[in-house]
Amino acid sequence: MNAYSMPKQALGTALNRLAETADVQILVPPDLVRGKQAPALSGSYSLPQALDRLLQGSGLGFKRTDSGVITIGLASPPAAPAPKPRPAPAPAPAPATQAPPEELGTIQVVGSHIKQSETEGPSPVTVITSAQMEREGYATVFEALETSAVATGQVETELSGGFSANAQPLNLRGLGPGRSLLLIDGRRAADYPFPYEGRSNFQNFGNIPSGAVERIEILAGGASAIYGADAVSGVVNVVMKKNYTGDELKVRGGTSTMGGRDRIDLQWTGGRTGERWGLTYAFQYYNQELLYGFQRDFWDLRRDPNPDPRIGVEPDSGLRIRLGGTSSSRPLAAPPAGTCERWGGEFVRHTYRRVSSSGNVSTLGEACGTWNDAKYVHLSKEKDELAGYLFGTWDFSDRLQGWSSLQVWRSKTESLGGFESITGPHTDGVGRRGDFYDPQFGTVIAPRRLLTPVDLGGVDRMNQHYRELSLDFAAGLRGHFGQTWDWDATLSHADYTFERERRRMIGNRVNDFFFGPQLGTTSSGIPIHRLNLDRWYRPLTPDEYASLSTTARYEAESWVDTASFVATGELWTLPAGPLGMAVVAEASRQGYELDSDARVLPGVTQLYNLTGTNGGGDRDRYALGVEFGIPILDTLKLRLAGRYDKYDDITAVDDARTWNMGIEWRPLDNLLIRGAYATSFKAPDMHWVFSEGSGSFATATDALRCIDGNANPSCNGYDYTVFSVSRGDPDIEEETGESWSVGAVWDITDALSITTDYWQIELNGAIDRLSTASILEDEAGCLTGLTLQGTPFSHASGSAYCQRITSLVTRRPEAGENIGRIEEVRSLPINQAYRKVTGIDAALQWRLQSEALGDYRFNVTWSHTLKSERQVFASDPVQTNWRDDPENLDFRSRVRAGVDWRRNDWQASLSVVRSGSLPRYDQQGRIGALSIWNANVGKQITDDMNVRFYVNNVFNKIHPEDRSNTEFPYFYEAYNPVGREIAVQATYAF
Repeated sequence: MNAYSMPKQALGTALNRLAETADVQILVPPDLVRGKQAPALSGSYSLPQALDRLLQGSGLGFKRTDSGVITIGLASPPAAPAPKPRPAPAPAPAPATQAPPEELGTIQVVGSHIKQSETEGPSPVTVITSAQMEREGYATVFEALETSAVATGQVETELSGGFSANAQPLNLRGLGPGRSLLLIDGRRAADYPFPYEGRSNFQNFGNIPSGAVERIEILAGGASAIYGADAVSGVVNVVMKKNYTGDELKVRGGTSTMGGRDRIDLQWTGGRTGERWGLTYAFQYYNQELLYGFQRDFWDLRRDPNPDPRIGVEPDSGLRIRLGGTSSSRPLAAPPAGTCERWGGEFVRHTYRRVSSSGNVSTLGEACGTWNDAKYVHLSKEKDELAGYLFGTWDFSDRLQGWSSLQVWRSKTESLGGFESITGPHTDGVGRRGDFYDPQFGTVIAPRRLLTPVDLGGVDRMNQHYRELSLDFAAGLRGHFGQTWDWDATLSHADYTFERERRRMIGNRVNDFFFGPQLGTTSSGIPIHRLNLDRWYRPLTPDEYASLSTTARYEAESWVDTASFVATGELWTLPAGPLGMAVVAEASRQGYELDSDARVLPGVTQLYNLTGTNGGGDRDRYALGVEFGIPILDTLKLRLAGRYDKYDDITAVDDARTWNMGIEWRPLDNLLIRGAYATSFKAPDMHWVFSEGSGSFATATDALRCIDGNANPSCNGYDYTVFSVSRGDPDIEEETGESWSVGAVWDITDALSITTDYWQIELNGAIDRLSTASILEDEAGCLTGLTLQGTPFSHASGSAYCQRITSLVTRRPEAGENIGRIEEVRSLPINQAYRKVTGIDAALQWRLQSEALGDYRFNVTWSHTLKSERQVFASDPVQTNWRDDPENLDFRSRVRAGVDWRRNDWQASLSVVRSGSLPRYDQQGRIGALSIWNANVGKQITDDMNVRFYVNNVFNKIHPEDRSNTEFPYFYEAYNPVGREIAVQATYAF
């Protein structure tokens, strides 16, 4: 039993608040409760008793589905007109179950357009309600989604500082961010305007105002026959609030216990209804403070868990000149006395040493090192967000309703991924090079200088500024025809705009200030410059930095316009029940435009050590789909769906046909045996097709020089920054796939339910870009016949594959070296041959009620990848154990569990997310799993006010220990560096 204290109010609002208090999902058809009032409810009631009280006199009844969801429908016999509501009498014994309504309210669940009275169907669907998000301590939609059991794939995080570092992507089943589809009330959301890692399009799950969300539905599996392209690894449907009456104000403030990242969240949700109209609104303001690296003790270069005892931990190079070339084995030219101290503590004088592949220790010389560069990085961005949501309806008649929806989100963000460094002269169109001949030293030198807050005039001068605006507008008509048919005609427009600014030095000005004009070239083609040592060995003034730099600006926009018509109903009645059917017709235009600063584009490259990407285009799509729900027996139901998509763009993709089938067998009232099979497809992401050129800098191992120098497999000293470039390819083909699952839902008792499903997803022709690392390793294999491990390479040196790979790498002469240094690596998108993932999902829900101890609800969801396979080229062998490959940084398993307690005016929750093991950094085994615990406690202060106190990450866990990880920050990006957070929330209903 639960204690309730609810005033007289609109029936729809009363049922929403009952659902939150009782922690159940209640599905209410809006047209059934519009204009109806509920009486006050005060005292302790069981759930059936509370529903009886609220629904009395309304002509409505309720039924609990096999999954514990409550559905509201018309009662039998038809009720008389509702009397004037009055306060409820004192609690009295009531039946434990309610007679089923004559006509159940039907609902639509992700995975089907056919409305139904059960939430469990042939495919497993995870539902996260707004009450559950609040109960488990999640302030945003993305926080709730990224910890879901099926979100096991790695993604680019805030720490990466990459092309899309301000977005929050989701990676279901480890198949990639672009292969899960985001829907808002069943409508496709616009793509994030900037491509993921500069390559492919995806959707941002961080721009959805949590205050406007009713629930989130996650279908982890193929669903292209229902929703079209991109629904490969799953669909996330965010259902917004509707039919809300009254107002609720929610204020939440918090901080981290180790300092930084103060957060404030203000939400106002409300609604009004009239005889023929309804309006629901939600407004939200969210602000988050910057979190710097220096605010975390563990974010320190000196905390290397396993330093080499022969040389210890060494600072990063802050100011150095390497003599004789770029190799890390080259000696250093010592800076003049007192040089390092000019930077006021940013630099320290240090004698650098090196351990060779044979184990010998050599002294390289002195340079100015720094322990501080990593400390200025932003571990969590500064955010300032505003969001608004409106949903309105107007009843033209009993059979025709107009509706419209508007969602707007605006975000301003700042972040810093690191400071600029100067490493050599710049050439427009090519970029900077890391070495040159200097007559002052009589040899080739490789300089490096890191800019600091002293040079810039403040730590925030290098901040990147993001401004984003997303808009989702839809309007339509819906109604009824015949006895059983509903229809909905919708026009929608979704738009996402993006602006980004960052400060960056201009290449030619850097040359003029530090390196001077080119004085010629050496006999081996190396340029000659004379480094200005006076300027090199002193800090810049802020005015000098301003004159050397400029603001680089990026603008991008994506959009999708859609017209759709859906009709759903019953064709006729078969012996086992009605034959359900849905028909879908869609027409849409999707496009994007990406305009990076022209000075960063490949082939132009006028800004120092910075590149970017441009692109733009659109495509038209037309689709027809049909679904059937076929009752074979009273206990057996078959679902069939098929869809035809026609594409009109410059690609080779013409059309796609997909279908799926599902079976539901209920041999017992409390047991569902289910299975599903689906085909899927994904049209090439638009940036794969329309990219006009994309450049990137990344640290890579020069495998060819490493093998030539007999330094493999460790390749110490052969890592350096490499420039890579790729372009779009209109001849790229679509991805195709299939998925299937089989499972069961067993309601052991009214209070205990278990779900388990075995699933498999197969993907063919998956589009990706060959990584710089793989190209360089294969180049070395083609030219030496060996892998880095010393084993024979799988492709012959003269093969077509080797000819293609070696043509992708351009090298330039290098002083004293047999093999030139890498100048550029070129890459194109390819259709990978094969991906397959197999696993098992399970869930448990258990409810325990006690008048003395209160109500307890336990829930556990678990997903475990049993096997993962991949094959890059059709000629390659299949990697049958990709799941356990040391290069695979996807979690193999995740558990999300919680217990919720309520008694009278008190409530408390404890939840945990356990993410499975990852490979050790040295690839010798695996590191342990990580469990993050959240807890909160709350009290109903008055009838209208609730206060709740949260502690997220109770035990302040950051990452599992990996003493083999010697690369700063000494743990993987998959782990969150924020640590324990506390917050207080007050909710007031009026």
